[in-house]
Amino acid sequence: MGLGVSTLMLLPLGAMAQDTTVRQQLPAVKVQDTAIDPNPNAEVGVPYKAKTSGDERHTRPLAETPQTISVLTKSAIDDSGYTDLARILDAQPGITVGTGENGNAFGDRYIIRGQEARSDVFVDGLRDPGMTIRESFAIEQLEISKGPNSSFAGRGTAGGAINAITKQATTALNFAKISPAFGTDDYTRITVDANQSFGEQFALRGNALYHYQEVPDRAPADRERKGLALSGLYAPTDKLELVLDYYGLRADDNPDLGSYLTGTVPNRVPKKGIPAYVQEPDFLKSDVDTGTLRLRYAFTPTLRLSNLTRYGESNNGYVATGANGATANANTPGGSYATATLSTHQGWQDVEYIANQTNLYWDKTLFGRDHAFIAGFEYTDHSVLNGVYSVSNSGQNCATGSSTTLNAFCFIGRDGRPVNGMNTMMNRQIAKGTWDQDWQVKTLSFSLMDTFDLSDAWTLFAGVRTDHFDFDLSTQNTTTRVVTSYDYSDTLVDGQLGLTFKVRPGLMVYASASTASDINGGESDVGTSSSYGGAIVFNGQIAGAKPERSLNLELGTKWDAFDEKVLMTAALFRTTKSDVMEGDPGYAATGTFNTGKSRVQGIEFGISGQLMARLTAQAGVVFMESEILESANPANVGKTMTNFADNSASALLKYDVTEDFSIGIAGKYEGKKYGGQPDRAATFNAAGLYSQPIPDYVVADVFANYRFNKNFDMRLNVGNVTDEDYYLAVYQAGFFLYKGDARTVRLTFNYDL
Repeated sequence: MGLGVSTLMLLPLGAMAQDTTVRQQLPAVKVQDTAIDPNPNAEVGVPYKAKTSGDERHTRPLAETPQTISVLTKSAIDDSGYTDLARILDAQPGITVGTGENGNAFGDRYIIRGQEARSDVFVDGLRDPGMTIRESFAIEQLEISKGPNSSFAGRGTAGGAINAITKQATTALNFAKISPAFGTDDYTRITVDANQSFGEQFALRGNALYHYQEVPDRAPADRERKGLALSGLYAPTDKLELVLDYYGLRADDNPDLGSYLTGTVPNRVPKKGIPAYVQEPDFLKSDVDTGTLRLRYAFTPTLRLSNLTRYGESNNGYVATGANGATANANTPGGSYATATLSTHQGWQDVEYIANQTNLYWDKTLFGRDHAFIAGFEYTDHSVLNGVYSVSNSGQNCATGSSTTLNAFCFIGRDGRPVNGMNTMMNRQIAKGTWDQDWQVKTLSFSLMDTFDLSDAWTLFAGVRTDHFDFDLSTQNTTTRVVTSYDYSDTLVDGQLGLTFKVRPGLMVYASASTASDINGGESDVGTSSSYGGAIVFNGQIAGAKPERSLNLELGTKWDAFDEKVLMTAALFRTTKSDVMEGDPGYAATGTFNTGKSRVQGIEFGISGQLMARLTAQAGVVFMESEILESANPANVGKTMTNFADNSASALLKYDVTEDFSIGIAGKYEGKKYGGQPDRAATFNAAGLYSQPIPDYVVADVFANYRFNKNFDMRLNVGNVTDEDYYLAVYQAGFFLYKGDARTVRLTFNYDL
């Protein structure tokens, strides 16, 4: 069942991280009143703390890994009340969300430490291509690795990566759980999670989802999800294990693009009181189908092989309505008046991909040291066909400029009030049109990693990876049907080095260096729109741009304290990205394509686990600064990066009042940030002032759990308790200002059958 939805930088098969045999193992079960956690990577009895990574290439526990990896367990995700990946990640420090490219989105867009990560999502270690909507119902553990990680994940990953570890069948225990939930805004969500073993050789697990809700206080905007994830395990011998997974998701939203900024800096602010203007035919859809075959074979106790093969398809599309303030001329007595107008944004994307990842694990003693060697091979073929819809809007109801006829769609009238019939006023007709961009990247990768103890106190991790890719892009003029093709090949080499020192049992310090590389045209959804990560072309040919390079230096400490019930982390980091492809108009005058350089540096703290006998927590805070160091436009130098919040923090606290009753609070803070183009300086005006500001915000949620008996419990979630108006991201021109959800109240029942 592990596929399709989201994914991260970590790697291969997600469930067997530390085992030297081939069989997936659960930790020893501690007898307790609550249900057993089937997550093989969890710390037993500590629901918010993960002990190991779901990526088996991390051969040591998370507390001994020389890297910042934030892990969200299923228990923490459930208690937070968030279900879509975008909302789960937005609550994490150092991560922001962004508007879709060109102001619209096929699906989710994430930014890690100021760097684009919308294509750096992985499922069980394999890249999940396409701009899909991603759900959490099939996720066992969500891992966010921060800092460049191309040595693990390949191209991209300049700021980090996101890896979704999926729920897998197991022979260790049988269970069945159904969780219906209901709430305000017609919220309905039903999930089923069941595992059944048939002896020691065969097991089946299934997860199902139905979800519907109106966007809080923004109806008729809504969100609907239907999902199915199946996993079958067959282990005919102690040496061989086969797992076959299927993941399917049908997501169908009526999307709300929110508000817009109004006024001029320094008094530019979000426009309040904007009604829900979505048109009834609008949609944002993702249809995802993925199949994965996993094979694990142990030749000997010290030599084993894992292979993961995946085929996936997704069909994504949207027709969405945007809003913006404007001045219209009614051509009637009274002259011009201030109003708000609507616009249309649309596109479709068909994704097909196949990937194979093979890793050979060899535990070998050489020169008196115990080494954990990993040799990896990976082949991927990602193909993305982008296209347009034919959209006609015949409901003009106002005139702009000097026009004497109706030529625009105004949803705020001269009296400042919403017009009647706002959600159908555009009289929209939609038909799927032709393709305009055909993007394909084939990659062949090799990697070698080693972890070994230099002494009782010192441990070294070293890894190197090479990726050879063939890039092919065809664009089609949708009017004349003229096709233009661009192609090139290149090889990337990246590495990672980490050194840890064990101060005493459970406490270590580490230093690490890691690199990442990204390619010209690496984003699949924007063709030759080079300012958004698309391919830079020059004089009708693909530009000879060097890969973008990122280097991360990190000094940190991890303390696995209180009998391994609490993991505390701290890390100083600096990421420098050079040879940035700024795109048009930066290269047009200078003839160069790698004119940019930026730096992000800061300190991040994290804590997860059982702080006291009755108090469990997961929290983090990051203090950062970003700066453009070089640019084809000298005015950019010294500016902050787009969609970058200097400070952000989150906390999830749960207190057990009694053995059966607990209460909790989840809070998040995100500092002020500014809109603009991805990986660039935030947009600023002639006076040098940032012109698209997004205010900082604090949002608090509360929850309570009550267990009636060992088979039945109930959870109440109240989201955005104070009903704050807050905004997540803005398009570079100041419209498409995404609005956070208003207050919600939801009740979830969990039945262990």
